[in-house]
Amino acid sequence: VQLQASGGGLVQAGGSLRLSCTTSGGTFVLNAIAWYRQAPGKARELVGELSSTDYTRYADFVKGRFTISRDSVKKTSYLQMNSLKPEDTAVYYCNADILGRGNGYWGPGTQVTVSS
Repeated sequence: VQLQASGGGLVQAGGSLRLSCTTSGGTFVLNAIAWYRQAPGKARELVGELSSTDYTRYADFVKGRFTISRDSVKKTSYLQMNSLKPEDTAVYYCNADILGRGNGYWGPGTQVTVSS
C-alpha cells in the first residue's frame, strides 16, 4: 500500500488549502485515514481522522477550520484547511489504517507554510 499526499504550499493567514492523499497498491480495505502534522522542532501530532463509517474526530486546534473527507472511488482523502494561521505551518502527513494490516502506512508528507 502506498500513500501520496499533495496540495501543500504557501498561503497567507486566513487563506485555505486542500490537501489530498491518494492510496494505491493492490486490494485492501481502508479502516481509517488520519492526517498528522509536524512543525519544526515539535513532535508529530494528530490533526484528525475519518473512519470507514464516516466518524470523524479532530484536534481541538483545528476544530471548525479543517474538514476531512474522502472519495472512495478515487481512493483519495482530502484535508480541507480554512482560516489558516501561521501556527498551522508544518509538514502534513496522511496515515492509513488498513484492515488486517494495521496503521503503519504513511505518505511522504507535504509542506504547508502560512505567512502572517
